Amino acid sequence: MSELKCIHGKADCFYEHYERKGEAQHQTHYCPGCGHGIAHKLLAESIDELGIRDRVILVSPVGCSVFLYYYFDVGNVQVAHGRAPAVATALKRAHPEAIVISYQGDGDLAAIGSAEILHAANRGENYTSIFINNAIYGMTGGQMAPTTLMGNRTTTTPFGRNVFNDGYPLHVSEVIATLEAPVYVERAALGNIKQILQAKKAIKKALETQMKGLGFSMVEILSPCPTIWKMDPVDAQKHVREGLAAVYPLGAKRDRTREAEPRPAPVPAPALEELPRILKLDKGSDTPAPVHHETVDFRVKVAGFGGQGVLLLGQLLAEAGMDYGLEVSWLPSYGPEMRSGTSNCHVRLSNKPVDSPFVSSPNVLIALNEPSLRKFIATVEPGGLVFYNGTTIPADCIRPGLRMHAIPFFSVADELGSTKVGNIVVLGALLSATGVLPLEVVDHALPRVVKAEKWIEIDRLALRRGASLLSPEVPVHV
Repeated sequence: MSELKCIHGKADCFYEHYERKGEAQHQTHYCPGCGHGIAHKLLAESIDELGIRDRVILVSPVGCSVFLYYYFDVGNVQVAHGRAPAVATALKRAHPEAIVISYQGDGDLAAIGSAEILHAANRGENYTSIFINNAIYGMTGGQMAPTTLMGNRTTTTPFGRNVFNDGYPLHVSEVIATLEAPVYVERAALGNIKQILQAKKAIKKALETQMKGLGFSMVEILSPCPTIWKMDPVDAQKHVREGLAAVYPLGAKRDRTREAEPRPAPVPAPALEELPRILKLDKGSDTPAPVHHETVDFRVKVAGFGGQGVLLLGQLLAEAGMDYGLEVSWLPSYGPEMRSGTSNCHVRLSNKPVDSPFVSSPNVLIALNEPSLRKFIATVEPGGLVFYNGTTIPADCIRPGLRMHAIPFFSVADELGSTKVGNIVVLGALLSATGVLPLEVVDHALPRVVKAEKWIEIDRLALRRGASLLSPEVPVHV
């Protein structure tokens, strides 16, 4: 036997020892006859042969695909369902020298992640997608996948996939191939030795496409799933050859590897010290220095209609609080109507870490319309402060034990030149009433939140006008 030479062995980029199931050390994570083991081997061999192990980052999402990181001794990142293309994009852009490979199943790539893969391919991102298509949801127990064949019975199609109820099987490779940017897209299969060898060639070619910097590459692999299909492994492979491959023809759907030019090198990331200037977070010499606050627990609910500047008011308050050295949070909440729909936000300012951004019992309520006042007045804690945009507090909304101010803030803003700055008038009044932040701190944060320069000066006027409103003549309901 000494003259025999071993020509097939475990790929170097596999771990020497696998962390298998604790109760069954002799098993891998995959079911007998599953195609993932073969696909892993083909990918591992390709990585070894191309000598790129130290550069590879694998991205695997929810599903049977996620077990991949138990086997590959390379960079590994696990991601949420369907998000592999977005993460792969980020990794490749941040580390252009890396070889980034996403490894997704059909439930992940073709269903919840369909938008992600479509746009990553359309951008021509220079990473490689390995798409395992077994036409069923495996890990979760056999629900219909977008690639399930017509008539197939699954747990969600017990009478068989019906075109009028479930649509047609999705041909992902053909869809991706219609885009202009992808360089290489091929469908392979694991139905027999010949198909497996061709799948290996396709994977290697896809990786070479990325190594040359040509752009997006994808290999779809038709794969057996004997357990969920309720077949033995031999019949499952036959089903790949005769069932899946008949609906999903094998071969290259897009191959521009000969004529494609390498993509331009990415623009270098700015130096770390440049980021504050780029993000307009540099505070400058006129920024008030943060001060120590003994006790600050400011829980604000701002509510009104969309278009009244509800969210901007809260954001500005939070930004200024952050400048002042406080712990802050800002949680917006609004309906789908954009303008004129309901809108509110939760703001917290504290000298201690904020445990939750949600404000259920505000000690300050800013109600920019009557529906908001009626909706939230009962939630204000005793002793709290209420600002209402109106001339008087509705009689049935007056609560003893609260300090309630009714001021027509938007009418005041109109006198300044625009009703749009009514929200800033309220903020000025709030600062005056509570002293939680110096006026100049909010003034300094304004340009970061209000992007259009034409509004900055009138906002500053509004801020100061609001601060002057709480004169002794203004009635307060206590």
